[in-house]
Amino acid sequence: MPTLSSASSSAGSPEAVGSFDSRPHYYRPVSEGHAPWPGTAAASSSGERPREVLIVATRGWPTLRLDEIFAYRELLYFLVWRDVKVRYKQTALGVAWAVLQPLLTVVVFTIFFNRIGGIQVEGVPYALFVLTGMIPWLFFANGVTIASASVVTSVNLVTKVFFPRLVIPIASVLSNVPDLAIGFVLLLIVMAGYATAPTLAIVLVPLVLLLVFAIALGVSFWLSALSVEFRDVRYVVPLLVQLWLLASPVAYDLSNVSSKWKPILGLNPMAAPLELFRWAMLGTAAPPASMVAVSCAVTIVTLVGGAYYFRAMERKFADIA
Repeated sequence: MPTLSSASSSAGSPEAVGSFDSRPHYYRPVSEGHAPWPGTAAASSSGERPREVLIVATRGWPTLRLDEIFAYRELLYFLVWRDVKVRYKQTALGVAWAVLQPLLTVVVFTIFFNRIGGIQVEGVPYALFVLTGMIPWLFFANGVTIASASVVTSVNLVTKVFFPRLVIPIASVLSNVPDLAIGFVLLLIVMAGYATAPTLAIVLVPLVLLLVFAIALGVSFWLSALSVEFRDVRYVVPLLVQLWLLASPVAYDLSNVSSKWKPILGLNPMAAPLELFRWAMLGTAAPPASMVAVSCAVTIVTLVGGAYYFRAMERKFADIA
């Protein structure tokens, strides 16, 4: 029989705790409090006893452990599919909301900002200008809104099942991809109605949308972790999204903004992707390279910092969720 040693070793390296058949077996501590059921059926035909896993809480600075997300990719898929089905379950219009939401917003913006407010854009119709900015914006806004409460609404999974908790906000953001695809098709149809063809830069649209996804994911990591400890976050998120919309060039062109405000708007990580998306689809002026660089830098800091903060906070999820 093997002699098990204490579990006080560091979480970063495996510890030899005993041997079966004169061969050492290692127990690799991880940061979760619930161990998966040992796969006893996986014992080899030679009769070797299957390896056991000891789960020990980590100490010190958290690690991202991205390999766990890949290992649980099937769970990620099912969580995305669950969120998509729940969103449109027992709704009268179903996926038609993915078309109505951007269209109705464009109508409101056109009436109040263009007709009443007198905001003009050059080169393209105002309605098409707004719709082109609204498609990536809705992907970001809906992803952040849903993912910010994702951990709280998945409390049964968090407290009872072992899996990497980062999967939850990632699945919530990815569940908006079908709406994004429908909105993109709608944009192409409206562009055809205005006799406007996309530019050759449309091949760069996936990269622009990947940047939007990274921004949404980074913000979601922060908000979803904070919402577990501070339930006020669910009241702050709608206001935050509305203010962020006004600070983003969705209903107005950056060329119409005073030069003293442009550096401040440049700190908004969504400003450059929105302008890049319009440039790729409509051929409008591309944003300055400095704005794109700032957007990428802020996105990286938000995404990496949010992931580490989420990992640090997830140790408490089962206790306070």
